[in-house]
Amino acid sequence: MKQSEGSTSHGRDDRVLDVRGLCTRYGTSQVLFNVDLHVPSHGSVAVLGRNGAGKTTLLKSIVGEVKPFRGAVAVRGRECTAAHTEQLVRLGLGYVPQDQAVFGGLTVAENLRVGAMGAPRGSGTMDQVLAMFPKLGRRLSQRAATLSGGERKMLAIGRALLSDPALLLLDEPTEGVWIAVVEEIAERLIALAQTRSVLLVEQHVDLALRVADYAYVLERGHIVLHGPSDEIRHHPDLYRYLAP
Repeated sequence: MKQSEGSTSHGRDDRVLDVRGLCTRYGTSQVLFNVDLHVPSHGSVAVLGRNGAGKTTLLKSIVGEVKPFRGAVAVRGRECTAAHTEQLVRLGLGYVPQDQAVFGGLTVAENLRVGAMGAPRGSGTMDQVLAMFPKLGRRLSQRAATLSGGERKMLAIGRALLSDPALLLLDEPTEGVWIAVVEEIAERLIALAQTRSVLLVEQHVDLALRVADYAYVLERGHIVLHGPSDEIRHHPDLYRYLAP
C-alpha cells in the first residue's frame, strides 16, 4: 500500500474527480499539503482523519468555497479549480456540507423545491427522494428547523440528489445524529454508492469503510495512508492516525 502518492488503480479516463497537488491555507496557516485524491466514475471513496486534519477544508477546496493556492481539481476531465458552484452543479457535482445544509425557516417541501431550482434536465425527482427517505414524505409541511438531526441530514442529502449528481460529496452525514438513525443513513449511503460516485468524510470509521471501496487518511493536511477499504481497515497504523 502506498502512503504518499495518493493514486488508485483507476485510469484518468475512469475518474469523475481528480485532485492533484492541492495546497490550501487560511491566511498564513497552511492546512493542506500536496494532496492527491481520485474518485472513480463508479464507486465510493472515504476520507478519514481526526478533527483538524483538514477533511472539511479538502471538500471546500474541491467545491470552490476555499481557493487553493496551488494544485488542480478536475471534474469529469475538466479543470475547475476556480469554478463557481453553479458550474460545478452542471458538471455533475453535488455537495452536502457539514453545517447549515438546510434552510431552517422553510418547510421540507420548500427546501426540496429550492434544491430542484436550476437543476439540469434529467435530474432526480422529488418522488425518488421521498422513496429513498420516506420520513421526509411525512414532514413535507414541517419547518426544517423543527426536524431531528437525522431528518435534517436526510433532507440535505435529498436536496442534493435532486440535481442527480454524478459525484456526491458528503461532509459528516451522521454527525449529531441519534445512534438509532445512523444505521438508516448508512444503508441509504450504501445504496447511493451503487448508482453514483460518492466522496464521504465521516467520523464513524466502520461506517465509512463499509460504504466506501477506497479510503484516504489525512494527518495534519497530508495524505498518510490510502488504499482499498479492506486494507485500510486492518492497517496497523490506522487508529494511531485517528486517535484524538
